[in-house]
Order: sequence, then C-alpha cells, then structure tokens
Amino acid sequence: MDGSPRRRRTAAGPAGALVFGLAAALTACGLVTTTKEDRAYAEKLAEKYYPGVLRVIEAHTLIPHSSGSEITFAMNDDPDAVVRMRVDADAGTCNTHDCRGVMDDAVERGRRDAAALRALVGAFRRCGHEVLAVDPQTGAPWIAASPTNATVSGLLKDIGACAREWKDGTEVKGASVNLVSPAVAGKRPAGKKSQPTAMRLSATSLLAALGSHAYYSAGYSAKDGRVDPASGSARIVRPFAERQKFAAAVHGAVKDRLRAAHPRVQVSDYEWIWRLEPGTVDRLTGYVLYCEEPDGDKTCLGDRAVLATTDPDGRLLGELREIGKVREGRGPLQLPPM
Repeated sequence: MDGSPRRRRTAAGPAGALVFGLAAALTACGLVTTTKEDRAYAEKLAEKYYPGVLRVIEAHTLIPHSSGSEITFAMNDDPDAVVRMRVDADAGTCNTHDCRGVMDDAVERGRRDAAALRALVGAFRRCGHEVLAVDPQTGAPWIAASPTNATVSGLLKDIGACAREWKDGTEVKGASVNLVSPAVAGKRPAGKKSQPTAMRLSATSLLAALGSHAYYSAGYSAKDGRVDPASGSARIVRPFAERQKFAAAVHGAVKDRLRAAHPRVQVSDYEWIWRLEPGTVDRLTGYVLYCEEPDGDKTCLGDRAVLATTDPDGRLLGELREIGKVREGRGPLQLPPM
C-alpha cells in the first residue's frame, strides 16, 4: 500500500517489540524508505528522462527485497504499453543499477510488448474473436467460444488460422489459445479503462474470473516454423475441486475394471492431461497408471498404464487399452505418445 513503511509490523511479546524497535531505529537512521518515497523518486526520474511520456500509476513493495519498490508506469504516447521497473529511492538506484539505463531498457521492453499485444489482438479481431485476456506467463490469449461435437473441428481450424496469423514472422514451436464460455466471459470484471491495455488484459482478478470455471485449452504444433491450423487439439482445464472430482471418478472406475485380473491392484494418483477425442467435446482420452500389487508401505507411482476414454464426468466409455510396462521400479516414466 502506498505510503506504508516497508518493515512495519504489529507483534505481541518480546520478539515483536524487538522487531518493532529495530524497524523504528532503522527508520530514524534513514535506512528504511517507504513506497511513497520510491514513487516520488520514480516520478522525478520520469520527468528527467522521459518528460511528458511516462506517468506513475502504481507502486508496490518488493518481496523478499528489503528495499525498493516495483513501479508501474503508463505511457502517454502509447495507451497499450505498461512499463515496470524496480526503484530504490534510498540507494538512488533502479534494479541496483544506474536508473537511466534501466529506464531505457524498461521503456523499450514496454513498447515492444505493446506492439506484440496489438499484433495478437488485431489477428484475432480480424478472425472475428475478441481477445478477453492474455496469460502473462504463457502469452496465451483467452477468447469466448462454446464448441460442440458438430462445431469443434471447424472451430479449432478457425482458431488455428488466427494463431498462425498472430505468430507469423516469428519462429515458433506452437501456440495455445484458451476458450471460455460466453456466459463466463460476460461476467468477467471490466477492469479500469485508465489502465494500459497490457495491464488490463493480464489483471489477476480477470484471469481468476475466467479460470474459475472449466474451460478449453486449444494447442497447436508448428510446421516449418509456422503454426499449423490443422494440428489443433483441445483439453479441458478445470478448477482444482472439479479436477479432483474427475480424477477420483476415473481412478475408481479403472480400479474396478482392473480388479478382476489383479485383485490387489493399486491406482496411482498421477493425473495425465486428458485430451478431447478429435471431433468431440464429450469424450476424453488419457493415461491411468497402476501397480498390480502393493509394494509394502510405498506409495504406488504406477509402473503400468492403461489408456482410458471417459465422458466429462469421468465415467468410462468402452474398454481400457493396456499399455504395459511404463516404468522400471521407481524410475522415470516412459509413456508412449497418445
């Protein structure tokens, strides 16, 4: 929170008093600055090096760093760009270096990322899809779509063509796109219009809202360095509780099937990525690992595997396909491609 001392704590007892006393002594010596002071320092830097271009919009205490704050700037000449850097008013440095060079690098990175975001949003808009959010870790965009058995094949190719255009001009190994239902998309938080587009589309609250229900993740491989629209496959990504419920249903059903041949069978807790069968949204295929018999009190990692097909609730569809040995003892797992 702006203006709050970085080391302020409230604690009962001698230990708490010692910490508080130490913090007070450090503050008295001028060794502990506040986020407010770092923000003021960042504003001076912006005025000195990028007058009329950068403006501070947020400042956060850095953890676990004991000094300095992360400063977020907007750019007056680029509404999509966000610039982030560490500023330490007490030391007079940025990221422990001279501030001019750090600020130049941060601005260049902000402009570059904003241009990439515009390319992404533009490519999907031309394909008829609004980009709702962008995962800051993977770069995967979120769009609204509700595939059915009748439409999923065509939809995956359509989205693959969007991804190809988005990634054109760069050497890629693949791409992924998240598909959330229009109902969930319609209830997403709007975000602050005053924030740069890059900041608004990667907001934690927005990503949490979109991921609070099950959604599809479409994945594409590359051919000759370009996304191959025909390579699309999809999987369901579920919130933790739903994922646990699905896994329990599948493992229980597989154990019941295997028990006929192996009365003491144990099914591993290992969770494979369950992919939708081509042309469907109601049939999932994945591996289930098991041990034919318990190994003393050791947890079953699974040295054998079956390939199973289920409905979205984890009920088995058809027969299990025996894969055989996939691990020696407790060694590395070696599953064949699906």
